[in-house]
Amino acid sequence: MLVEKMLPRAFERLAVIEAKAQIKEAAKMMSKPHTDLVVVCERGNMVGVVTKTDIVGQISQCLGFGCTARIDSIMTRDVTYCRENEGLLDVWTVMNERGLQRIPVLNDAQKPIGIIYTRDALQALLGESENEDKLLRDYISGVGYR
Repeated sequence: MLVEKMLPRAFERLAVIEAKAQIKEAAKMMSKPHTDLVVVCERGNMVGVVTKTDIVGQISQCLGFGCTARIDSIMTRDVTYCRENEGLLDVWTVMNERGLQRIPVLNDAQKPIGIIYTRDALQALLGESENEDKLLRDYISGVGYR
């Protein structure tokens, strides 16, 4: 199974913010359900990501009523990502090895097109495995070949 099969769900989870935006804008985005990772972009291209942990860490250091720091001051720049033509099992393996819960999906122009969650990837892989098992059982028992 390729990552492209996950794109409808991955696109729903996509949250993007400009690198020049203030941290409070990202915090607002993350207050929505299932928004734990925001892709940071410059001119539409991914340059980093920011997580809830990054936001909380920065806000805890803010003084006064506002936190005016920019996203690019706290974002992670060295980001693991995947492409839509990669195998989902390979992507899940990388996520598992690196302890990642989410991974951005980029097109060939480095533009974000989705975010895959570990749970979604695992459910898709298990579903595919169960389907293959059923087909194999049917083949062995001769179902549909009489």
